[in-house]
Amino acid sequence: MRWHTVLFDLDGTLTDPKEGITRAFAYALRHYGVDADPDGLGCVIGPPLKDSFMELYGFSAQQAVEAIGKYREYYGSRGWAENVPYPGIGRMLAGLNAAGLTLAVATSKPEEFSVRILEHFGLAEHFRVICGAPMDTSDRGRKEYVVADALARCGCPDGEGAVMVGDRSHDVAGAHRNGLPAVGVLYGYGSRAELESAGAEFITQSVQSLGALLTDRGS
Repeated sequence: MRWHTVLFDLDGTLTDPKEGITRAFAYALRHYGVDADPDGLGCVIGPPLKDSFMELYGFSAQQAVEAIGKYREYYGSRGWAENVPYPGIGRMLAGLNAAGLTLAVATSKPEEFSVRILEHFGLAEHFRVICGAPMDTSDRGRKEYVVADALARCGCPDGEGAVMVGDRSHDVAGAHRNGLPAVGVLYGYGSRAELESAGAEFITQSVQSLGALLTDRGS
């Protein structure tokens, strides 16, 4: 099947968010008396924040919700700007637009922050929709629901002819729960083993090889 619609994850796929996310996470942990080196927090990039606070640090669900509030104090003021687009991303997106593909963002990051980041770096213009999580901590921010919302807003709610691109296992899972194939990228924060275990149908090494794959299989 040819692809006409491509959904992209944001963190680890379009931009490298390490500095902002890890500093914000460490800021939140300090509120609870936990001293963590941001350089050692790369594992929190990608999965839902609530899960990371609970699974990695034993927070209760209520504590995790409170910690997200602290995280956003830092992230909303400066962490969002501590992003760096991956080299060649803008050029690749422009090429996909020129090839007639419909592009969308489907991210578990709050939509408000996602739009701000993509506009700041001049990337928003490439996407028909930028779909993210609500600012609350409900399950509507989980990948499967964000993907479904992005598909609906793109006008293809059944997902036919669409593909999801991301760097972590939850991107693959969110795609599969909506009947989409998944492309895993290795320049982000997930390993080949993680992406293969999750069942990614395609895995690419670089922004350039990702663009070639999407153009070749695009309509």
